Amino acid sequence: MPFPRGRKPTAAAGSKIPKLNATASENQEEATQAKRSSSPPRGAPKKRTAFIDITNAHKVQISFPGKKKEPGKKTAKKTSSTSVSASNRANLKKSSSVSSEGTISERERTDTEEEEKEGDTSADVAAPVEEQAAATSPAAREVPAHLRRQEIPKEFDIDSENSEDCYMCPEYAKDIFDYLKNREEKFVLCNYMPTQPSLNSEMRAILIDWLVEVQENFELYHETLYLAVKMTDHYLAKTPVHREMLQLVGSTAMLIASKFECVSASMDTLTLARYYCEMSLMEMDLVPERGSLVASACLLMALVTKDLGGWSPILQFHSGYQASDLAPVVRKIYSMLSAPPDDKLRAIKNKYSHKVFFEVASLPLVSIDILEKALSS
Repeated sequence: MPFPRGRKPTAAAGSKIPKLNATASENQEEATQAKRSSSPPRGAPKKRTAFIDITNAHKVQISFPGKKKEPGKKTAKKTSSTSVSASNRANLKKSSSVSSEGTISERERTDTEEEEKEGDTSADVAAPVEEQAAATSPAAREVPAHLRRQEIPKEFDIDSENSEDCYMCPEYAKDIFDYLKNREEKFVLCNYMPTQPSLNSEMRAILIDWLVEVQENFELYHETLYLAVKMTDHYLAKTPVHREMLQLVGSTAMLIASKFECVSASMDTLTLARYYCEMSLMEMDLVPERGSLVASACLLMALVTKDLGGWSPILQFHSGYQASDLAPVVRKIYSMLSAPPDDKLRAIKNKYSHKVFFEVASLPLVSIDILEKALSS
């Protein structure tokens, strides 16, 4: 029969109700909780059974199509909870106050003390902020002298006309040149040919003559050729190479070589300087010289040949070389160019005798007197 409401059922006399063991009930409850926690939420991806659930699948909120969120619902709930807590705090403060006139309750006194402490703390926090602001003032942020960028005088500023061209990087041009010039000190070469048992200078010249043809046929940058020769020399200075592998070394260097550029001059003058540079690649005596020094010497010779003046103060400022620094290298290049050419090695001559290169190879060599005058001025 049904039990009356509000009463607990009583066991009949003589009936035995099996009493569950406490441990068994706890184990059953733990198993139920474990089963409930291990079951993934609906719509969540299945997890691997060999591992615990380390994903955030149980926190994923599934949005069904067609069901829109109610705007402002969450904010209203948060605002209401905040207002309730604020009213509870106000009621607690009122209940703790004493009704006597002119008497301050213990609670109010405590609140006042806490506010004073907070004021002291904020003052302590504000002090380091003010100190930090003072430290970041323009006077404190002054860059040390050795880290300041060198200011370029207006008469030497040749990059400001490219200020709108982001590819030219005019604001970093001087820094780039100075950096590359400092890097040269780590890559100074020497005459490595005595350490090569099966090579000689003539074999190297034949290789470079062939690399010039490769550069011309594939229409590579001239700077790629210069760098390829420089990389070949650096490799030969470290590793003995058999003569049968020399062409492979040069081809590999040409493949991985990259491009470098610079100078404000007309194209025919630059082409003449490049002609001198490529001719200098053949000379073993110029291998130990720095690349920037050889390039500057070739440019000086091109300017004198074209009657465009000597080594101007602008070129001296940007290159870092004076005319006296270039004089020994200029004399070596001039001696090389004035020597009778080898008919077997004519790739450079033939290349720069073309109209594309303004036929600069056919230009007469400037006299040594004019060149010495330019070097001494």
